[in-house]
Amino acid sequence: MFSKLFGRGAERPLANPHALPVPRRQKNGIYPLHALGDARVLALVEAATEGDWEAVKAALAPFDLGRDHQVLGQLADVDGVQDWIGRAVEEDGEHRATALLISGTRHLSWGWEARTAELARNVAQEQWRIFHERLRIAEEQLLQAAELRPDWITPWCRLLTSGRGMSLSPAVSEVRLHAALRRDPLDLETHLEWVSQLQPRWGGEPGQALAFARGALAHAPQGHRLGCVLAMAHIEDWVESDEGDCLVNAAVQAELRAAADHSILHPAYAYRPGWQHDFHLFAMALALAGEDHTVRRVLKVLDGAYTSWPWSYFEEPEKQFARLHRRA
Repeated sequence: MFSKLFGRGAERPLANPHALPVPRRQKNGIYPLHALGDARVLALVEAATEGDWEAVKAALAPFDLGRDHQVLGQLADVDGVQDWIGRAVEEDGEHRATALLISGTRHLSWGWEARTAELARNVAQEQWRIFHERLRIAEEQLLQAAELRPDWITPWCRLLTSGRGMSLSPAVSEVRLHAALRRDPLDLETHLEWVSQLQPRWGGEPGQALAFARGALAHAPQGHRLGCVLAMAHIEDWVESDEGDCLVNAAVQAELRAAADHSILHPAYAYRPGWQHDFHLFAMALALAGEDHTVRRVLKVLDGAYTSWPWSYFEEPEKQFARLHRRA
């Protein structure tokens, strides 16, 4: 039935045996996604919150932390990890690479927490000092993790973020980009990092990011999540623009519609833990472009699940998504 109403690929994902129960919805019909909506990730987050390194290692068994950016990101967001992960780095030789990866990624997130999302001119001198101190630790540990595990892609992707924060040279950033893409030419998170790197506010030129995203999409197989890079590039164009309706035109609508059909709405799309984040990238881009038909298809699959990213570009991100959800 849904395929007739919303087009192919808009059916609900198959039941995941590890899916967390949907919590009680808020009055606006939405609910925040927790631990990527996966019980195994929740066990990992709980172990990290308790500072239990042995339990963290056990909970990591189903995942490949060297390639799964979203699971690594869940660990990096756990407040307090920085207080105990150093002991694992020093004492657990067998799993030192994993501990370094977690510690480096946590210090990266911790550094941005100190800097905040304020414009540079509004960041205090002490905030800058803490920011750079934590990023230096992140750089050192991520490089060590990459050396210990040459097959891993996540350290190189995170090094793109730290390099941007530390204003490293474009040549260094390009080396890191190519190091990541040699390990996986279709890695979405690496492409998203580079879309950010190419923005004018980080020294790029207008149009560079969108051209990069279009080139990446052209090489993405049908059903691959790499299609989200185009949605992010259009969102970034909107962020850079002074015009709130800059995406509202037929060409952008058609491009985003085609990209969604090629990736997240294609029957071959694989629903993995955290798939909702992919759908939210398209939901926001399509909404900004005024492509109402396709955004309804995306929201139907999300079924009220809310993630703060990328809606955090708005002052009231949850309310912004709730309004879109209600209208659809």
